[in-house]
Amino acid sequence: MASTETTLKEQKTDDLAGLEAGLDALDSVQIRRTPVGEVLVKKVLPPVVAVVLVLVVWQLLVSFKVTDEYKLPAPSAVWDSLTVMWREGTLFSVLWTSVSRALYGFVLALAIGTPLGLLVSRVKFVRAAIGPILAGLQSLPSVAWVAPAVLWLGLNDSMMYAVILLGAVPSIANGLVAGVDQVPPLFLRAGQTLGATGVKGAWYIVMPAALPGYLAGLKQGWAFSWRSLMAAEIIASSPDLGLGLGQLLENGRNNIDMAGIFLAIILILIVGIAIDLLIFSPLERAVLRRRGLLARG
Repeated sequence: MASTETTLKEQKTDDLAGLEAGLDALDSVQIRRTPVGEVLVKKVLPPVVAVVLVLVVWQLLVSFKVTDEYKLPAPSAVWDSLTVMWREGTLFSVLWTSVSRALYGFVLALAIGTPLGLLVSRVKFVRAAIGPILAGLQSLPSVAWVAPAVLWLGLNDSMMYAVILLGAVPSIANGLVAGVDQVPPLFLRAGQTLGATGVKGAWYIVMPAALPGYLAGLKQGWAFSWRSLMAAEIIASSPDLGLGLGQLLENGRNNIDMAGIFLAIILILIVGIAIDLLIFSPLERAVLRRRGLLARG
């Protein structure tokens, strides 16, 4: 009997020692700053290599005349179109026209979609009433709203913002709803116990816990904002609206300027990538780091 008790005590001692060793290991994790060379190799070099490979393949297709030149212009022709816009001073104005519209429309969609998502996620009657409608609106192509928006508001910036809102608000609201649905009920009960109910509960408990799903909805909302704006600028082009990237793309089609078309497509792609890298990726990393899901470095 005594030997059994001794064995149990030894096992408990070993378990405690193992637990302490594990906690010490967690505490002793070295937080180091990633060297610049390592960042360049792991983060910068791969996309640069990918871009170079695309350009090489593109040039080879042109050199071997796989298709007619007016269908596939050389990279040098696209570069010439870019330099012409640079010399004329229209490049940044075209970019800013579209980017400012998209960002302003996205901020409006954020201001509308966030409270709407909270309302749908927390009120059962509202969820049953408009939840399916939001899901349906999210799957509806944004280009479908251009025609009625033009008839309702005319050819102006308000029409552009209306198309952006109709495309982005459902995505932001549905993303927040999905995030709230994934909040553990224990968090909500703990918040209620501490007096965090109503607006306080939503601000201090629900929103922080639902951040991953909410951020996913924001990224999708931005994608819908950008695509909705491009569709609106292509279809509802007018001199009164100014020259944006969508109008630049449409002008290339009207003038049978394939180099201009490729340039517009590349600029649209660059803006989308830049917004993701400069805004959403840092936000996502910050949230993951605060939750212990991303190593500090």
